[in-house]
Formats: sequence, C-alpha cells, structure tokens
Amino acid sequence: MEEITEAVQNISITGAANESQKKNRIQVSNTKKPLFFYVNLAKRYMQQHNEVELSALGMAIATVVTIAEILKNNGFAVEKKIMTSTVDMKDESRGRPIQKAKIEILLEKTDKFDELMAAAAEERGELADGEEHS
Repeated sequence: MEEITEAVQNISITGAANESQKKNRIQVSNTKKPLFFYVNLAKRYMQQHNEVELSALGMAIATVVTIAEILKNNGFAVEKKIMTSTVDMKDESRGRPIQKAKIEILLEKTDKFDELMAAAAEERGELADGEEHS
C-alpha cells in the first residue's frame, strides 16, 4: 500500500513540474481555430513569457510551420529550437496503434518585438479614433 501511495505522489509531483514548464505551449489543431487566432495567441504568449512553443501532430504540422513563418517574416520571432518525433496513438476507427508525426517549434521574441507590438497597438488606436470622429 505504501508503494502505491509513494508512486501516486511521484506522479503528481512530476505532472506539476511538467505543467509549470509548458505554460507557454500552444497545441495547434487544423480544424478548431483559424490561423490568425494562433498567430495572435503566440504574440500574446511571447509578451508574457518571451518565448512560445508551438506544437502539432500529423496534418496540423503544416499549420504550425505557417504560423512560425508568419511570426518570423513579420519580425516578431526567431527560431530557437525545432524538434520532430513520432507519437504512438490508438486509431479510433480501427482500434490499433498508429504512429503520428509531431513537431515542436520554440520561438523567441526578437529585439524589435515590443516596438512592433506598440506600433500595431497605436495603429489600432488610430483606427478606433478615426471611427469615433466620423
């Protein structure tokens, strides 16, 4: 009985450690949200944590790469690390194990990030002001 209790405590401690490390992770889906939802979310995460980890499985990998490229090409982020792997999963329709490709891209905000975000906020502010005066 003591062994089981100890194992459960270890699991919860390990789980808590993993949770704290992954506060800046975005798991991207192909179907759930539009592309720019993830782009804007990644910007917000970089504001809070200075870096963001984009993660995806299978067909959503192309979406993650697109999000990373948008952020890089607009000067918001630089690549820090790219990891690829395969994950064992159960095929829901057939009930047998399958492997899915996984990608994790760690992006770090650029030196210009805060400046670009301030300019974008100012631009939105000017649009709002312009609408009010009309």
